[in-house]
Amino acid sequence: MDLEPGNKNDRQIAKSPSRRRRGEQGLTLVELIVTITILSILAGAAVPIARFKVKREKERELRRDLWEMRDAIDHYKDAADKGAFQTKLDSQNYPPDLETLVKGVDVQSKKVKFLRRIPVDPMTGQAEWGLHSMQDDPKSDSYGGQSVFDVYSKSTGTALDGTKYSDW
Repeated sequence: MDLEPGNKNDRQIAKSPSRRRRGEQGLTLVELIVTITILSILAGAAVPIARFKVKREKERELRRDLWEMRDAIDHYKDAADKGAFQTKLDSQNYPPDLETLVKGVDVQSKKVKFLRRIPVDPMTGQAEWGLHSMQDDPKSDSYGGQSVFDVYSKSTGTALDGTKYSDW
């Protein structure tokens, strides 16, 4: 089919902006630079958010681990106070160490365990915790070794709320 040079359809096809010539396929350099810039800005904003989320999750894990160990210490003391087993006189019925909570004690010829395992401190990456006994100064970091009244993280870091992990 031959088209006449003055045909109205010819002019509409030539003026159509959605049709490109054969050499104009793909993105222009400016479009590519703008796209990469936008993606870089979005990726740069995502990194701090991801770090914040990881830190918040570690803090949740630390709170849960501290609660679990303190709860086990309390259950041990409650059982000792009720006379379920004998403890040292100067211990005030607190466990001698965290390992005792894991190994358990004999109660009426049955082994009673208060903790499945000593958790790993998510802030330090080790299963080492700071310990306090009733005989220790509450403000001190030293542990006298008589009994375990409380546990805390040995991390020197600061939480998202501005408190020290060792004060939790």
